[in-house]
Amino acid sequence: MNAPITLIPLIVETLPVEQYAAALQHLYEQTPSYWQMYNLPGAPAGQAQRDLYEAAGVEGRTMLGIAQRVDRLDPQAGATLVGLVDFRLHWPSQQTAYLAMMLVAEPRQRQGIGRKAWRLLQQWLRKSTEITTVRLGVEQFNPAALQFFQQVGFTLTGEAQRMRVGDKFVRLLYMEQVLRTTPSPVVSGDAELAAE
Repeated sequence: MNAPITLIPLIVETLPVEQYAAALQHLYEQTPSYWQMYNLPGAPAGQAQRDLYEAAGVEGRTMLGIAQRVDRLDPQAGATLVGLVDFRLHWPSQQTAYLAMMLVAEPRQRQGIGRKAWRLLQQWLRKSTEITTVRLGVEQFNPAALQFFQQVGFTLTGEAQRMRVGDKFVRLLYMEQVLRTTPSPVVSGDAELAAE
């Protein structure tokens, strides 16, 4: 059985961005297939620091690290960063959250980590926000991501957008998941972001 995971904020007002930049860059380096989809040999140097600075400057945007215990039975043994969840609240509309990225280190993929992370975020959005819908865009050439998001309850909207990424054009296929049909009052601001 896998060790429990926790979602931890990578952007904290009281800490410098550099606090998590090295760990995030290491995670990026463990996902070469992601970067190869964009014709890059691997994660560009300094990409994590650029992403963290950019996210810190965007209202409602949050980058959460997916941390997994080093030892399942000993929480004091520490944790390692095995993934990333990057999302923005109230965008593109007030009741919508946009899931920009969910990334799991390649050696840790297909172990249920992404599914657990989505479940934690989904529960937090339901309990701690008035978000009714989560929206995301999946690259047309990323069938594994498309299948993953369909398996966790997202459906294709029929919308697509062609966008330029570096020297390549990418078609994003949009997907959505309805969390609830009407906004509900926030029940708890501190919903649990940890799972077995």
